[in-house]
Amino acid sequence: MNPYVSLLVMGAVALLIAIGGLAMSAIISPNRRNSTKVRNYECGVDPTPANNAHGRFPVKFYLVGMTFIIFDIEVVFLYPWASSFAKLGLFGLVAALIFIALITVPYVLEWRRGGLDWD
Repeated sequence: MNPYVSLLVMGAVALLIAIGGLAMSAIISPNRRNSTKVRNYECGVDPTPANNAHGRFPVKFYLVGMTFIIFDIEVVFLYPWASSFAKLGLFGLVAALIFIALITVPYVLEWRRGGLDWD
């Protein structure tokens, strides 16, 4: 028997479970609409009438959110370095300083551009 057969069977079962779950949720779930479900929601604040009429929020909200996610993920890469700092020696210190410099440059550019302002 080919060793990849078990892998293909496992992939087929996983695909069947995923598609089956989506199909069952579409069949079983109630589709009742009410004003609370259809209304726009942003951070617990009721939308202004201008936003409610158009159904959109300012793009600035999403840009600040994406900027936060990008810089947050970059900083998470420093955790493994911090846990093995003593073993890495001078090479690890130089690599970390280069990484921090590479993070700082776009952060400063974003700050100067005004991307972190809520106005």
